[in-house]
Amino acid sequence: MTDARHTETQLPAEFLERLRAIVPSERYDDVLATFAAPQATSFRVNTLRAERAAVVQALEAEGLHLHVVDWKEDAFWVAPEERAALLASAAFKQQHIYVQNLSSMIPPLVLDAQPGERVLDLAAAPGSKTLQLACAMHDEGELAAVEVVKGRFFKLRNNLAAQGADNVRTFLQDGTRVWRYRPEYFDRVLLDAPCSTEGRFRADEPETFAYWSPRKIKEMARKQRRLLYSAVQCLRPGGVLVYSTCSFAPEENEAILNKTLRKFGDAIHLEPLGLDLDNLLPPLGEWKGKRFKLDLSHARRLLPTPTMEGFFIAKIRKEEGTAGK
Repeated sequence: MTDARHTETQLPAEFLERLRAIVPSERYDDVLATFAAPQATSFRVNTLRAERAAVVQALEAEGLHLHVVDWKEDAFWVAPEERAALLASAAFKQQHIYVQNLSSMIPPLVLDAQPGERVLDLAAAPGSKTLQLACAMHDEGELAAVEVVKGRFFKLRNNLAAQGADNVRTFLQDGTRVWRYRPEYFDRVLLDAPCSTEGRFRADEPETFAYWSPRKIKEMARKQRRLLYSAVQCLRPGGVLVYSTCSFAPEENEAILNKTLRKFGDAIHLEPLGLDLDNLLPPLGEWKGKRFKLDLSHARRLLPTPTMEGFFIAKIRKEEGTAGK
């Protein structure tokens, strides 16, 4: 039995059927292989606590072989067999680095938060993207992190404290209601939405897909729509919002964007991400016989690779106020 055939026997048949309809046929086998292949471990330098050059020197002195990420200067990855050594390193123990998948780094990178701005992370736990935003802002400005699940909220808060993100204010709050308290307040909003986590499935770890089903996708889509509406309402005119998920599902991605653009009309539009990666694909124009009628062309689906998980990312610009919409 080939590796691809064996992987197909482990993952849910209905998921694979959908995946074939989403991923270009010439790339399907490569995508399928990522669900079983050993994954590289990527990380960022925590610039709140350390400098890039010093961290690189220390890790290389411990015998680690770092691979540079050409689109993010403070990001690196190591081969799967070096993961244990990385996690045992002094840099990791001292919080000088933060282990984070490369795909997860892209939404904050596209958001491009600046020092002194008002920035909102609307579904923040466990805090990897919040920490990346804090680094980008040099711990200056107003950074708010919202999480509705109590256990995840405390994990978020502890993580931020351990990494030295002192300018972050945390809120145990339902993200769908935040706009009521801070309407059109933030310069930038990040919504890495709760999702069906299809991009993180592992064929040899059944717990990663044990709760997956088309019904779960519909449940997530309802939450995502309400969160994205709230995110738009929280954003000031002229501001930027990034929406992302780690799901392949069009119901959680293109369909959510289509509904949001329809609701807010000319007040918002999508912009290019500003990234040129070989595994970034344009969005689907239709799904299950239904066309997405509005312009989604700037959104991108990120196919998984040996160093990256599957993701979907869109950048939204708000042109005018949305009160009453």
